[in-house]
Amino acid sequence: MVDDKEIVIVGRLGKPRGIDGEIFVTPETDFPERFKGLKNILVQNKNGWQSYKIESDRFISGRPLFKFVGFNSSESVARLTNCNLGVKKSELHALPENSYFHFDLIGCAVYDLDDELVGELKEVDNYPGNDVYLVEDKRTGRMMRIAAVKEFVKNVDIKNKIIKINRQGLVHQ
Repeated sequence: MVDDKEIVIVGRLGKPRGIDGEIFVTPETDFPERFKGLKNILVQNKNGWQSYKIESDRFISGRPLFKFVGFNSSESVARLTNCNLGVKKSELHALPENSYFHFDLIGCAVYDLDDELVGELKEVDNYPGNDVYLVEDKRTGRMMRIAAVKEFVKNVDIKNKIIKINRQGLVHQ
């Protein structure tokens, strides 16, 4: 078994394909190519995270497809449908400069440009144009949104868990 704190979800298993035990993968990563050539992957089931050996992988219409060792029918692999796929944090791809993993951002203290504490980043929503940070107001407990763009997010310091923002970008819910 693997410790939950060391795992990052990179996808979810979908429906079986065909009769030979193949199953679709729905990527939850900016790097779907990470699924190509894997020998093992962590699967989260009711018993926690367990390593599964991958017999083969391929892509159909851009979507990854796995065949796990020991799963030779659609019925056998169907029990894995909707299970999360994960990798250890140490196996994550390096990110480009000024890009961050969501799990690194969550929990950061959010300050304005006058160094006044605004609140804590609780969640990151993905949108086609840019991400949106959900920040819990330290005074009221209400949630606020701010677009994760340079105009509003001025500095991100992951090491010290601090994000500096321009308050003009905050929208109260």
